[in-house]
Amino acid sequence: MNNHRIIKTIYRSLILGLVLILSGCNQMSEKETDNSAGLNGGFEIAKNGLPVNWLMYTENTVPEADFTIELDQDVFIEGKQSLKFDVKECSSTGGWHSPGFTNEFFDVGKFEGEVVYKLSFWVKNDGATFRVAAGGVAEKEGEMKTLIEGNDKIDEWKLLEYEIAVPKDKRLRLELNILKPGTFWIDDVKIEKI
Repeated sequence: MNNHRIIKTIYRSLILGLVLILSGCNQMSEKETDNSAGLNGGFEIAKNGLPVNWLMYTENTVPEADFTIELDQDVFIEGKQSLKFDVKECSSTGGWHSPGFTNEFFDVGKFEGEVVYKLSFWVKNDGATFRVAAGGVAEKEGEMKTLIEGNDKIDEWKLLEYEIAVPKDKRLRLELNILKPGTFWIDDVKIEKI
């Protein structure tokens, strides 16, 4: 009789623990994949409304935010569309807590170090505070540096270019976040070995 109670208590504790663990596991990003698309830096190839081969912080994964991600066929610098974030409300925390995306480029074979890469992309901005960071990372370690953070109004497409040194045994990671409401566009992301 006593063993039966102990077993029931252990069983209930395990179930409760499992429920708590699983309820704490939030999906941090969404990703659509197309191995033939490569980098897809022009955001030209999409599935289910998302550009392929990018880890997107979407309205489904970002808590307490009000925004949409669109493939804008009216405003672009290259190809036939750009990636647009129309943000009404968001957290200024960054990472998966704010609208945006990240990439370690596994779909294009990684950009590994010891190498310097030239990262370039075009942006437009109407009121949003945005941050772009990049750096060399490995599993659970690395150093990301903020390349640009600001809320300047950018009416005409503006080219931004940076050199990123990726140390040996690390790979390039790029992250964009929208930290305050507004409308932000990005297009023609390129990465070249220098």
